[in-house]
Amino acid sequence: MRELIEKDKEIIVVPSDFKCANKGIITDVTPTEFTVKLKYAAKGFLKNNYCEFFTTTSHGTLSFNSYPKEIAGDTLTIATPAKHKFLQRRQYRRIKFIENLEMKSEDNAVKIMTLDVSAGGMKLTTSDNISIEKDYEFSLPLSEIQTINCVFSPIRIEKNQEGGYTVSGRYIYKNNLDKMTLIQYCAKRSIEIQNK
Repeated sequence: MRELIEKDKEIIVVPSDFKCANKGIITDVTPTEFTVKLKYAAKGFLKNNYCEFFTTTSHGTLSFNSYPKEIAGDTLTIATPAKHKFLQRRQYRRIKFIENLEMKSEDNAVKIMTLDVSAGGMKLTTSDNISIEKDYEFSLPLSEIQTINCVFSPIRIEKNQEGGYTVSGRYIYKNNLDKMTLIQYCAKRSIEIQNK
């Protein structure tokens, strides 16, 4: 495990209260622990309480659970986890997500149907014209009480044989919490789907 947790790598840390999710940089790695300097204050973190961790490696997105052995200001000393898993080789886990939504640019609204989503972006279909030069604001409902608000920037537009377009693009987030929430949502939904 030590060779997978690399010094100077960015890592996302999600405590049991996901609203306190944070990110930071791994500053030191030993055989029994590693140290993370958080970007924001360590709100919501408790000593010896398990958190979820996500970081990227050359093998894909690494996910594991562990706990802070020490909390000193914005620095956490984390116990080296016994187990880990790779979510996938893509940077972010992609899940099937079928939903009829609306996106808006400065001058028009576009009706879309999402096909799949990840924390990096989504694929959708639409019968409306979408400009690859424009960005579109939209809300992505993850549950009855949880919605992500961000901007969709088209990267690839393909014309379908049956009419309409398939569009792939990336997100531009308005805040980092939405990105971390979507990473956690996609990871959990993927596990639920695998266990069905």
